[in-house]
Amino acid sequence: MTDLVNSSPLVWRGVDRMPDVTALRAFLDEHGLAASRPVGDADLAPVHALRTRLRPLVEEADTERRVAEAGALTAALGGVTLAGGGWVGTVPDDVPVADLLGVVAGVGLLAVQLHLGAERFRPCSSDTCEGVFIDTSRPGRRRYCMPGLCGNRANVAAHRARRRAAGTR
Repeated sequence: MTDLVNSSPLVWRGVDRMPDVTALRAFLDEHGLAASRPVGDADLAPVHALRTRLRPLVEEADTERRVAEAGALTAALGGVTLAGGGWVGTVPDDVPVADLLGVVAGVGLLAVQLHLGAERFRPCSSDTCEGVFIDTSRPGRRRYCMPGLCGNRANVAAHRARRRAAGTR
């Protein structure tokens, strides 16, 4: 879910990481959702609107509001049952891609809220990033939306500052 939110131009300094249907298809494929339904040009704008709708849910301080909004996202869920030792949700095949992503995001938000708590919804700690994330790590100490990018940048900047302070290159 935060991968979708963090694909926005707000996070990437004006660059949209999902500018077209090809990028949307790649996103769906990367998240195991590509085979579930066809994707066309008409799907892009609703997915962008969903992306905009999701960000405040990660930033939301009011737990009840987050739960209500996340629950509303699951409206397209056709049914829920137990199978294979866990819950299985059914999303009808004719549901648009944005609604499918909304169901996935809504269920994810509700699960994190229930099992990990509100303190796991965070902004990125990088001074140069506007990203948000949900910390699902076991210890719950993650600080960056993209540790390999934002965390690495912060570590390199800290290293360079220490070297400057020590007067070395």
